[in-house]
Amino acid sequence: MAKRFEGKVVAITGGNSGIGLATAKLFREEGAKVAIAGRDQKTLDEAAKFIGGDTLAVKADVSKLDDIDKFFHQVSAKFGKIDALFANAGIAKFAPAGDSSEQLFDESFDINVKGLYFTLQKALPHLNDNAGIVLNSSVVNSKGSASTSVYSATKAAVRSLARTFASELVDRGIRVNVVSPGPISTPIFGRTGLPQAAVDEFASHVKTQVPMKRFGTPEEVGHAVLFLASPEASYITGVDLNVDGGMGQV
Repeated sequence: MAKRFEGKVVAITGGNSGIGLATAKLFREEGAKVAIAGRDQKTLDEAAKFIGGDTLAVKADVSKLDDIDKFFHQVSAKFGKIDALFANAGIAKFAPAGDSSEQLFDESFDINVKGLYFTLQKALPHLNDNAGIVLNSSVVNSKGSASTSVYSATKAAVRSLARTFASELVDRGIRVNVVSPGPISTPIFGRTGLPQAAVDEFASHVKTQVPMKRFGTPEEVGHAVLFLASPEASYITGVDLNVDGGMGQV
Protein backbone atom coordinates (compact mmCIF):
# COMPACT_ATOMS: atom_id res chain seq x y z
CA MET A 1 0.00 0.00 0.00
CA ALA A 2 1.34 3.43 -0.99
CA LYS A 3 2.46 5.70 1.82
CA ARG A 4 0.35 8.85 2.12
CA PHE A 5 3.27 11.29 2.19
CA GLU A 6 5.79 9.49 0.00
CA GLY A 7 8.27 12.10 -1.27
CA LYS A 8 6.38 14.98 0.35
CA VAL A 9 8.13 17.64 2.43
CA VAL A 10 6.81 18.31 5.93
CA ALA A 11 7.93 21.10 8.29
CA ILE A 12 7.11 21.05 12.01
CA THR A 13 7.87 23.72 14.60
CA GLY A 14 8.38 22.44 18.13
CA GLY A 15 9.19 19.09 16.57
CA ASN A 16 11.72 18.00 19.18
CA SER A 17 9.34 16.79 21.90
CA GLY A 18 5.77 15.85 22.76
CA ILE A 19 3.10 16.17 20.10
CA GLY A 20 5.48 17.65 17.52
CA LEU A 21 7.96 14.80 17.85
CA ALA A 22 5.29 12.08 17.73
CA THR A 23 3.72 13.71 14.67
CA ALA A 24 7.08 14.04 12.93
CA LYS A 25 7.69 10.32 13.46
CA LEU A 26 4.27 9.45 11.99
CA PHE A 27 4.91 11.64 8.93
CA ARG A 28 8.29 9.96 8.43
CA GLU A 29 6.68 6.50 8.65
CA GLU A 30 4.29 7.64 5.89
CA GLY A 31 7.23 8.44 3.61
CA ALA A 32 7.69 12.17 4.20
CA LYS A 33 10.91 14.14 4.21
CA VAL A 34 10.75 15.78 7.62
CA ALA A 35 12.19 19.06 8.93
CA ILE A 36 11.79 20.05 12.58
CA ALA A 37 12.57 23.22 14.51
CA GLY A 38 13.07 23.57 18.25
CA ARG A 39 14.89 25.67 20.81
CA ASP A 40 17.14 23.03 22.39
CA GLN A 41 20.00 21.52 20.37
CA LYS A 42 20.33 18.39 22.52
CA THR A 43 16.69 17.37 22.20
CA LEU A 44 16.77 18.30 18.49
CA ASP A 45 19.66 15.91 17.90
CA GLU A 46 17.90 13.15 19.86
CA ALA A 47 14.65 13.81 17.99
CA ALA A 48 16.31 13.62 14.57
CA LYS A 49 17.76 10.24 15.53
CA PHE A 50 14.38 9.02 16.81
CA ILE A 51 12.51 10.17 13.69
CA GLY A 52 15.11 8.59 11.42
CA GLY A 53 15.69 8.99 7.73
CA ASP A 54 17.28 12.18 6.49
CA THR A 55 15.53 14.40 9.06
CA LEU A 56 16.57 18.05 9.12
CA ALA A 57 16.72 19.53 12.64
CA VAL A 58 17.16 23.30 12.96
CA LYS A 59 17.67 25.22 16.19
CA ALA A 60 15.11 28.03 16.01
CA ASP A 61 12.99 30.05 18.42
CA VAL A 62 9.70 31.02 16.75
CA SER A 63 9.48 34.20 18.84
CA LYS A 64 12.51 35.44 16.85
CA LEU A 65 11.63 36.25 13.26
CA ASP A 66 15.18 35.74 11.98
CA ASP A 67 15.09 32.19 13.39
CA ILE A 68 11.89 31.45 11.47
CA ASP A 69 13.52 32.71 8.26
CA LYS A 70 16.56 30.53 8.94
CA PHE A 71 14.38 27.46 9.42
CA PHE A 72 12.46 27.84 6.17
CA HIS A 73 15.54 28.71 4.14
CA GLN A 74 17.27 25.56 5.38
CA VAL A 75 14.20 23.44 4.62
CA SER A 76 14.01 24.85 1.08
CA ALA A 77 17.73 24.38 0.50
CA LYS A 78 17.63 20.74 1.58
CA PHE A 79 14.22 19.51 0.43
CA GLY A 80 12.59 22.15 -1.81
CA LYS A 81 9.01 23.38 -1.46
CA ILE A 82 6.89 22.35 1.55
CA ASP A 83 3.74 20.21 1.20
CA ALA A 84 2.62 20.18 4.83
CA LEU A 85 3.27 22.53 7.74
CA PHE A 86 2.42 21.76 11.37
CA ALA A 87 2.72 25.00 13.38
CA ASN A 88 3.02 23.31 16.73
CA ALA A 89 5.57 25.27 18.80
CA GLY A 90 4.00 26.57 21.97
CA ILE A 91 4.29 26.89 25.72
CA ALA A 92 1.75 26.31 28.50
CA LYS A 93 2.16 28.37 31.65
CA PHE A 94 -0.67 28.76 34.10
CA ALA A 95 -1.50 31.21 36.88
CA PRO A 96 -4.70 32.69 38.32
CA ALA A 97 -5.54 36.03 36.71
CA GLY A 98 -4.59 37.88 39.88
CA ASP A 99 -1.11 36.34 39.84
CA SER A 100 -0.32 36.50 36.11
CA SER A 101 2.78 38.55 35.40
CA GLU A 102 3.65 40.70 32.43
CA GLN A 103 6.54 38.32 31.75
CA LEU A 104 4.20 35.29 31.60
CA PHE A 105 1.84 37.23 29.32
CA ASP A 106 4.57 38.44 26.96
CA GLU A 107 6.34 35.08 26.73
CA SER A 108 3.09 33.22 26.04
CA PHE A 109 1.93 35.63 23.33
CA ASP A 110 5.42 35.93 21.79
CA ILE A 111 5.62 32.17 21.22
CA ASN A 112 2.01 31.00 20.90
CA VAL A 113 0.62 33.90 18.83
CA LYS A 114 3.36 36.09 17.35
CA GLY A 115 5.57 33.07 16.70
CA LEU A 116 2.77 31.14 15.03
CA TYR A 117 1.58 34.14 13.00
CA PHE A 118 5.01 34.80 11.52
CA THR A 119 5.65 31.08 11.04
CA LEU A 120 2.63 31.08 8.72
CA GLN A 121 3.52 34.36 7.03
CA LYS A 122 7.13 33.38 6.38
CA ALA A 123 6.15 29.90 5.20
CA LEU A 124 3.99 31.26 2.35
CA PRO A 125 6.72 31.61 -0.32
CA HIS A 126 8.04 28.16 0.59
CA LEU A 127 4.71 26.29 0.33
CA ASN A 128 3.54 24.33 -2.67
CA ASP A 129 0.06 25.14 -3.92
CA ASN A 130 -2.47 22.68 -2.42
CA ALA A 131 -0.33 22.31 0.71
CA GLY A 132 -1.92 21.45 4.04
CA ILE A 133 -1.35 23.62 7.11
CA VAL A 134 -2.32 22.48 10.60
CA LEU A 135 -2.15 24.72 13.68
CA ASN A 136 -1.98 23.41 17.23
CA SER A 137 -4.51 25.11 19.50
CA SER A 138 -6.19 23.62 22.61
CA VAL A 139 -9.57 22.59 23.94
CA VAL A 140 -9.35 25.66 26.21
CA ASN A 141 -9.69 27.96 23.19
CA SER A 142 -13.43 27.93 23.91
CA LYS A 143 -13.53 26.91 27.59
CA GLY A 144 -13.15 29.02 30.71
CA SER A 145 -10.80 26.92 32.82
CA ALA A 146 -9.43 28.49 36.00
CA SER A 147 -5.77 29.59 35.95
CA THR A 148 -5.54 29.45 32.15
CA SER A 149 -6.54 33.01 31.20
CA VAL A 150 -3.36 33.88 29.30
CA TYR A 151 -2.84 30.44 27.77
CA SER A 152 -6.50 30.17 26.71
CA ALA A 153 -6.38 33.60 25.07
CA THR A 154 -3.32 32.62 23.03
CA LYS A 155 -5.04 29.45 21.85
CA ALA A 156 -8.24 31.32 20.95
CA ALA A 157 -6.06 33.58 18.81
CA VAL A 158 -4.69 30.50 17.04
CA ARG A 159 -8.25 29.40 16.26
CA SER A 160 -9.04 32.83 14.86
CA LEU A 161 -5.91 32.96 12.71
CA ALA A 162 -6.78 29.63 11.11
CA ARG A 163 -10.04 31.04 9.79
CA THR A 164 -8.42 34.11 8.26
CA PHE A 165 -5.47 32.30 6.73
CA ALA A 166 -7.85 29.65 5.36
CA SER A 167 -9.82 32.43 3.65
CA GLU A 168 -6.73 34.14 2.25
CA LEU A 169 -5.04 30.99 0.96
CA VAL A 170 -8.00 29.22 -0.60
CA ASP A 171 -7.14 30.49 -4.08
CA ARG A 172 -3.82 28.63 -3.87
CA GLY A 173 -5.60 25.45 -2.82
CA ILE A 174 -3.87 25.66 0.57
CA ARG A 175 -6.01 24.40 3.43
CA VAL A 176 -5.59 25.64 7.01
CA ASN A 177 -7.03 23.61 9.86
CA VAL A 178 -6.64 23.31 13.62
CA VAL A 179 -6.17 20.48 16.07
CA SER A 180 -7.25 21.27 19.62
CA PRO A 181 -5.87 18.69 22.04
CA GLY A 182 -7.34 18.07 25.43
CA PRO A 183 -5.02 16.87 28.20
CA ILE A 184 -2.12 14.99 26.56
CA SER A 185 0.75 13.20 28.30
CA THR A 186 3.73 15.30 27.18
CA PRO A 187 6.82 16.93 28.75
CA ILE A 188 5.05 20.32 28.61
CA PHE A 189 3.25 19.41 31.84
CA GLY A 190 6.59 19.52 33.64
CA ARG A 191 7.21 23.06 32.34
CA THR A 192 4.04 24.76 33.54
CA GLY A 193 5.82 26.65 36.31
CA LEU A 194 3.82 24.78 38.96
CA PRO A 195 5.43 22.63 41.69
CA GLN A 196 5.22 18.84 41.14
CA ALA A 197 2.55 18.33 43.81
CA ALA A 198 0.39 20.96 42.14
CA VAL A 199 0.97 19.36 38.73
CA ASP A 200 -0.12 15.95 40.10
CA GLU A 201 -3.21 17.45 41.72
CA PHE A 202 -4.02 19.34 38.52
CA ALA A 203 -3.63 16.17 36.45
CA SER A 204 -5.97 14.22 38.75
CA HIS A 205 -8.53 16.99 38.57
CA VAL A 206 -8.25 17.23 34.78
CA LYS A 207 -8.97 13.51 34.33
CA THR A 208 -12.32 13.98 36.07
CA GLN A 209 -13.21 16.59 33.40
CA VAL A 210 -12.53 14.22 30.49
CA PRO A 211 -15.42 11.91 29.53
CA MET A 212 -12.90 9.21 28.58
CA LYS A 213 -11.28 9.61 32.05
CA ARG A 214 -7.71 9.59 30.77
CA PHE A 215 -5.02 11.72 29.18
CA GLY A 216 -4.47 11.32 25.45
CA THR A 217 -1.21 10.34 23.79
CA PRO A 218 0.85 12.56 21.47
CA GLU A 219 0.32 9.96 18.72
CA GLU A 220 -3.47 10.35 18.98
CA VAL A 221 -3.06 14.03 18.15
CA GLY A 222 -0.50 13.19 15.47
CA HIS A 223 -2.92 10.95 13.58
CA ALA A 224 -5.43 13.82 13.45
CA VAL A 225 -2.72 16.15 12.11
CA LEU A 226 -1.79 13.67 9.38
CA PHE A 227 -5.41 13.36 8.32
CA LEU A 228 -5.94 17.14 8.12
CA ALA A 229 -2.66 17.63 6.22
CA SER A 230 -3.39 14.83 3.75
CA PRO A 231 -5.37 14.74 0.49
CA GLU A 232 -7.99 12.72 2.40
CA ALA A 233 -9.05 16.07 3.91
CA SER A 234 -9.11 17.83 0.52
CA TYR A 235 -12.57 19.39 1.14
CA ILE A 236 -11.84 20.50 4.70
CA THR A 237 -10.49 23.92 5.60
CA GLY A 238 -10.93 26.25 8.57
CA VAL A 239 -12.08 23.52 10.96
CA ASP A 240 -11.10 22.98 14.59
CA LEU A 241 -10.76 19.26 15.30
CA ASN A 242 -10.87 18.51 19.01
CA VAL A 243 -8.67 15.59 20.07
CA ASP A 244 -9.74 15.71 23.67
CA GLY A 245 -11.51 12.57 24.86
CA GLY A 246 -14.79 14.46 24.53
CA MET A 247 -13.79 17.21 26.97
CA GLY A 248 -14.86 20.09 24.74
CA GLN A 249 -17.96 18.38 23.35
CA VAL A 250 -19.74 16.25 25.94
